[in-house]
Amino acid sequence: MDPRVRPGAYKSVKLTTDLQALSDQDSRMLPLFIQAAQVMDSIFWQEAWGASDSIPVSHPDPDMRKFFAINYGPWDRLAGDLPFMDGVGPKPKGARFYPSDLGAEEFTAWNDDSKSSHYTMIRRDATGKLISVPYHTYFSGQIERAAELLDRAAAIATDAGQRKYLLARAVALRTDNYGPSDLAWLEMKRDRVDIIIGPTETYEDKLYGYKAAHEAYVVVKDTAWSRKLERFAKLLPGLQRGLPVPAAYKRETPGSDAQLGAYDVVYYAGDCNAGSKTIAVNLPNDEGIQLRKGTRRLQLKNAMQAKFDAILVPIAKKLVAADQRKHITFDAFFQNVMFHEVAHGLGIKNTINGKGKVRDALREEAGALEEGKADVLGLYMVEQLRAKGEITDGEVMDNYVTFMAGVFRSVRFGTSSAHGRANMLRFNYFMQAGAFQRDSITSTYSVDPEKMRMAIEDLSALILQLQGDGDLEKLRDLMKEQGVVGAELKQDLDRLRSARIPVDVVFRQGMDELSVVR
Repeated sequence: MDPRVRPGAYKSVKLTTDLQALSDQDSRMLPLFIQAAQVMDSIFWQEAWGASDSIPVSHPDPDMRKFFAINYGPWDRLAGDLPFMDGVGPKPKGARFYPSDLGAEEFTAWNDDSKSSHYTMIRRDATGKLISVPYHTYFSGQIERAAELLDRAAAIATDAGQRKYLLARAVALRTDNYGPSDLAWLEMKRDRVDIIIGPTETYEDKLYGYKAAHEAYVVVKDTAWSRKLERFAKLLPGLQRGLPVPAAYKRETPGSDAQLGAYDVVYYAGDCNAGSKTIAVNLPNDEGIQLRKGTRRLQLKNAMQAKFDAILVPIAKKLVAADQRKHITFDAFFQNVMFHEVAHGLGIKNTINGKGKVRDALREEAGALEEGKADVLGLYMVEQLRAKGEITDGEVMDNYVTFMAGVFRSVRFGTSSAHGRANMLRFNYFMQAGAFQRDSITSTYSVDPEKMRMAIEDLSALILQLQGDGDLEKLRDLMKEQGVVGAELKQDLDRLRSARIPVDVVFRQGMDELSVVR
């Protein structure tokens, strides 16, 4: 067997939920949502690899076929996008969003305002001239199919807010104008079943970080857990004022109309289903909407629990010092993930020196730094909320040690992703600060709580100032130095592979995996 082909790196998990609590209307909408999500999947295939029917279904090795599907192409997303099929070459940095022969000089000289749009494919016309094609035109047939499914679901919806969102999202797919539907989604308060759908994150575009890839999540709300989380969003403005940076770097006021909720996810499609799987969502990404209205943070509880049980706990038994393993808890894991998403709303979205939006100023490094910010500010928030008595269960060491184990889990995703590079930035920083310490005899790691507290504050300040300054050169130097896996850590991670601890999960999903819908 080709050692590059490793479907065993993924633990198979069935996505399901208790459908008995759903209304008849919700039960009728669910299959429509899943069908619409499957359309997003077909579009993402084209963005990541090529036409979806170009999957090598005739390949004689079933493991090869399976691994190709997991990665949406022949490049291993958990191994720095290295090819695992012969003859395909390296993965294009711009995926399929740009012509394969596009050079930086030509793109820079091309005078077209829409070239940096999140919602255009860059192609060449018959004469070889660069052209920008809107998504709704390039994928017109698929987009219309998905929009029609949302229209049908809207006709079933009994809640006015949900109906408004679904109709607005259908319009957004047809026009690539997502602002109104993002606002409608934020204003929707009574969703029991929901769909996040459309071009969302720009991580697939590693060339310029401009192009958003299509994806979808179909989720069912856990109302009991969601009630526990609702109060935290209101605390964002106060937490922003307390950030450990000069006033200029926290002058923006985050929206406090944000929502926190716990959900069971029943379908992943497209970008979010490629390689490592997201276990929480913080949207919309539009900075203006975030400042005006905040965001919605969805904690995907069933996927989170699956990763905790199958991956994080076994990792802790191998790499966490024996006397600190008692601090590995699901509640701390849930809190760390939740406040990572909440922390995206902190800091600033616009540079303080006229360089424009942080995301534009930091270009291809913006995603990694934003994920690093959310990681460390999430822990900062936990500390602050515990000090204020807002979190009373467990203790802060639970969050610290579970966070450290979470780094070992996440860094195995590789450094080709924004999340992977963010993992290494914080791991190396905390190691150098003495917050993480390695015992050379047992080859296990422990947390020094006082040094951890100081390192969280220092790294928070560094990241927030890099964002506020829009200092791309300094950030590139930092990521070149810190965003890499060292030899010692690599040896420890190899022990996890030898123990056959999975790196991530792959889903068995769809209507066939769910209970019969009434």
